[in-house]
Amino acid sequence: MSQNTLAPAFDFIAAGKQVLAIEREGLAQLDQYINDDFRRACEALFRCTGKVVVMGMGKSGHIGRKLAATFASTGTPAFFVHPGEASHGDLGMVSPQDIVIALSNSGESHEVLALIPVLKRLHIPLICMTGKPDSTMGKAAEIHLCVHVPEEACPLGLAPTASTTAALVMGDALAVALLRARGFTAEDFALSHPGGALGRKLLLRVSDIMHSGDDIPQTARTASLRDALLEITRKNLGMTVICDAQNVIAGIFTDGDLRRVFDMGIDLNRARIADVMTPGGVRVAPDMLAVEGLNLMQARHITSLLVAQDDHLIGVVHMHDILRAGVV
Repeated sequence: MSQNTLAPAFDFIAAGKQVLAIEREGLAQLDQYINDDFRRACEALFRCTGKVVVMGMGKSGHIGRKLAATFASTGTPAFFVHPGEASHGDLGMVSPQDIVIALSNSGESHEVLALIPVLKRLHIPLICMTGKPDSTMGKAAEIHLCVHVPEEACPLGLAPTASTTAALVMGDALAVALLRARGFTAEDFALSHPGGALGRKLLLRVSDIMHSGDDIPQTARTASLRDALLEITRKNLGMTVICDAQNVIAGIFTDGDLRRVFDMGIDLNRARIADVMTPGGVRVAPDMLAVEGLNLMQARHITSLLVAQDDHLIGVVHMHDILRAGVV
């Protein structure tokens, strides 16, 4: 039959659910292998003064790359080395302070086996993750983590499916156990994800995005209302901060205040800004998280915050600045 010819009444839903059932059973069996060997592996990785080097060929290599990335982002420095490339120079990346985790369902990956004598000679600890404890890799490892599954989801028993899922979950179990043992926090996570939304939420301060220096819309207490309006127009933030000669904040005047002034029938040419400003203004410290500043603006129904130290103005942050920074 042609691969493009669909068998009559073929049930894609049933086929998909069968895969899930097989893989769930494989993971259920994995529970027995979270044992003393798992504890020893975690302790060795926790004490490692170098890096965790993950290796694997083919589908195991793809899983290995993901595991290395998970380790690295959760407080365990790690990187992936392709076993084939390692035999041609990349093994020089590995130092005696490192630990190698090698993945292979069969435990007989020729590319990994070729590296084991060198790893032994360099006294580099080897943790092997295979589906066969009696395999060559299983016997050579200082610590063996079994990821045996009863069957693959592939009906031919050829394509790695349930076995790669088991290896991925075992690796996640290692990484998360180490995360918890290290007391790794969300702030620590953000430091390795500065480009992500979480990183921006936990790392970005109002001082990083505030307008400062000549970019601050600022007006003297003695200025006229007309001068204040010109400053608002020049700086394009919809407000101006009123300060005394020592740069101490006296108040704020916004577009909304201007509408109030119109309703009151005040002469724009003769009024002084000190007479119509809103005293005070909502002030925050420069080290406030930008996301906290956004929450404060939303709670107060305002669009700008004054960044101050000891009542002295050092900057202004607008809601649009925070939104442009990608905090939300």
